[in-house]
Amino acid sequence: MTTSPKIAIVLLNWNGEKLFPDFLPSIIKHSQTENTEVIVADNGSTDNSLEVLKKDYPEVTLLDLKTNYGFAKGYNVALEQIEADYFVFVNSDVKVTEGWIEPCIQQMENDRKVAAVQPKVLSYNEPELFEYAGAAGGFIDTYGYPFCRGRILDRVERDEHQYDDAGEIFWATGACMFVRAESFKNSGGLDADFWAHMEEIDLCWRLKNQGFKIVYEPQSVIYHLGGGSLEYGNPRKVFLNFRNNLYMLYKNLPKDKFKRTMFIRMILDGVAAAKFLVGFEWKAFVAVAKAHSYFYRNLSGLRKKRKTLKPLVVKSEHAEVYSKSIMWKFFVQKKTKFSDLDFKVN
Repeated sequence: MTTSPKIAIVLLNWNGEKLFPDFLPSIIKHSQTENTEVIVADNGSTDNSLEVLKKDYPEVTLLDLKTNYGFAKGYNVALEQIEADYFVFVNSDVKVTEGWIEPCIQQMENDRKVAAVQPKVLSYNEPELFEYAGAAGGFIDTYGYPFCRGRILDRVERDEHQYDDAGEIFWATGACMFVRAESFKNSGGLDADFWAHMEEIDLCWRLKNQGFKIVYEPQSVIYHLGGGSLEYGNPRKVFLNFRNNLYMLYKNLPKDKFKRTMFIRMILDGVAAAKFLVGFEWKAFVAVAKAHSYFYRNLSGLRKKRKTLKPLVVKSEHAEVYSKSIMWKFFVQKKTKFSDLDFKVN
């Protein structure tokens, strides 16, 4: 008789006390499969999260990290203390549905090359729509801008079952990601220097460069509130997205595309900053400038990371990278849906 794999469902919590009643019960209820444990790793909360968890949710294993390490390092620190075959990252503002675990785990059980799986992500507030963070699976364009099936930039689509086919994607959302523990650990985990935002895309890119697959599984459905820690448009979020995107590109771009892509990204970021300035979005403008300042100040560390990752690369070209500019398609050609793009994925 084969033993079912051990699954650790890990929520990284920071001051999420108010979210628990709406979201945590669904995770507890729909995660009662064999060898599955629900763990809340508390990232130095200053509210009553710890007390509430102990009192109202005794079924949950509590891991007190005592410090706010941010999303990336927080997960790394937590997962170092957890033994499992599969880790499941779940945000505190995610509601899961019945049968959400099995299809994703089965993808990885059936194919050892599948390192991570993402479910279908719908909006908690508007369940008929895909949710910004992940939708029906993530991709990037030739200049490193992320987008999803079901979400191009800030335009989300209605779920009409148009993306109900499982298949390879470029990145899985950190809002709800199933990842093979061995692959996660061997890859070095999440990059703690990212703090939060795009660290999951960086992880998936590294895994793909190492020859692994990232897969979307629509039979698993979850609902995400979004903006639980930083609201969309928050200057801090703008800073992290711009800085971390540059970090990610520098680390992972193949040699033959590195100089050209980085040069063009600098121009495009300048255009974005100018747009913020013209629109009197002063804080966003400063956030972009600050992101580039941090990038240049950390170049030596990024060079070391790129050099360390180079020997691990077994595949540098990926069909899940859109060969054109998503910005051009969206702003100039007015392509607002994934199906409008001349982009065929399996």
